[in-house]
Amino acid sequence: MNWLAGWSITPIDRDMIDIVSHLLASMLAGSAIGIERSYHGRPAGFRTHVLVCMSSALLMLVTMYQSLWFPGSAEIVRVDPTRMAQGIMTGIGFLGAGVIMKEGLSVRGLTTAASIWITAAIGILAGIGFYFPLIVGTILTISALSLFRWIESKLPVFYYAYHYVSFSREQAPAEEDLRAVLAAHGFDVSNMSWRLDNHGRVFEYRMTIRSRNRRNASRLAQTWSRDETVLEFRITPT
Repeated sequence: MNWLAGWSITPIDRDMIDIVSHLLASMLAGSAIGIERSYHGRPAGFRTHVLVCMSSALLMLVTMYQSLWFPGSAEIVRVDPTRMAQGIMTGIGFLGAGVIMKEGLSVRGLTTAASIWITAAIGILAGIGFYFPLIVGTILTISALSLFRWIESKLPVFYYAYHYVSFSREQAPAEEDLRAVLAAHGFDVSNMSWRLDNHGRVFEYRMTIRSRNRRNASRLAQTWSRDETVLEFRITPT
């Protein structure tokens, strides 16, 4: 083992070790967030968050260690790392927009897009070696995605839905009667509209309904399904 006695770590070796530690930190942070997303079956899951975090770290390393790939740059140009961070966050916006989907009147994927955005920010922290906020940010992000999901489910919030129901023109109930049925199922009504369709043979009610209990929608659906005068109905969460 005497050959080790004369071996020492050069500044270049130290830089290489630091670079690897930055990338490993970004990989661990991204995987921790990605596991939570994959567990809940989100489109951007484990590998996506790992790659987002590592790519952000890699791009920041380009500015942090410019002297390694551009010798003498300190005398030629002065680099502002914050401009690279701004470019990263702009690019991540396109990836986040790709997971936001509109299904009817509902919008899905906003939380996943937000998780991708904050994962990129955590990757930037890993790239510059700012480890304390990286650790705190990762813990708080996972808490917001998992623990806050339980808190959100316990909060008293309104359930909104777009409601459509049609009758034959001769059997269509009066608006007051329809509102009474909806009120009996715990719904408030707003933005009601009326329409004659199928050459005047079908009368339609279209409206937005809300309730404090999501299960009221199921009760209303069962009521309409048993009503022989109802030709068609739709309850779409918004």
